[in-house]
Amino acid sequence: MKKVLTILLILVLLVVGGIWYMLSEAGDFIHTQIEKQGTRYLGTPVTVENVDLAYSEGRLAIAGTNIKNPENFSDDNAIALGEMSLDLGGATSEPYVIQNVSVAAPDILYEVNASGQSNLLVLKDNIEANMPATSEEPKQTESDQAMPRVIVENVTVSNTTLRLNFEELQTAQLEIDQKSYEVTLPTFNAGPIGKPDGLPADQVGAAVMKAMLDNVIKQAKTEARERLKAKVAEKIEAEKARAMEKIDAEKDRAREKLNEEKDKLMNKASDKIGDLFKRDDGQ
Repeated sequence: MKKVLTILLILVLLVVGGIWYMLSEAGDFIHTQIEKQGTRYLGTPVTVENVDLAYSEGRLAIAGTNIKNPENFSDDNAIALGEMSLDLGGATSEPYVIQNVSVAAPDILYEVNASGQSNLLVLKDNIEANMPATSEEPKQTESDQAMPRVIVENVTVSNTTLRLNFEELQTAQLEIDQKSYEVTLPTFNAGPIGKPDGLPADQVGAAVMKAMLDNVIKQAKTEARERLKAKVAEKIEAEKARAMEKIDAEKDRAREKLNEEKDKLMNKASDKIGDLFKRDDGQ
């Protein structure tokens, strides 16, 4: 029983941001705290559909986490995490070890507004602004006890649908006809997080989200860059083709003119030859 309660305590501390576990109504309590702490760190509303604690397995499953776009962007969700699960290691003393945080099939929007800002970078900046500096002492709980420290060995994000939207970005010179499209990202891993001494439990969730955003932003920029490069290359090829057509047209006109001049010369030569034979016949 003591081991089970220890596992529950670690799981809840990881998610709820430093408030001690209350055995009754645990699921609702965690649900509320994920939304509260997520909103605080990300600076935009966070909602959760369901939380499931698997006591005997040492696993926490969180379904339907939605993160709204920050201000100055569309009303769409920036991130819909689908299902996220946390698997504990066997450690029963600090730093406690989370073996893996797994995020399955998230739907992520990478949106750039008219001023060139991206929504995901704003969320990342919000996390960094709201996380304590590493030099700060661990926060105290309401019970005046120091926050336990946690290490996450690995973060796995699989089957990510990345939607890129540049509708508001001015790209008239490039003549981009498609400014909204989606791609599927390959599975990526991040971690470890918090080594060697662990992070205070209330910071781990934010650190996991930051690691995820770092990777997605990098891939989104790469994808956008490749798309723009392809569009520029397409435009260059189109300009080249038009130039070649113009050159070919000029060549055709020059060839026609040359043939016309040739015909004129031939006609003149024929007339002169005819005149010459006439004079010869007259003699």
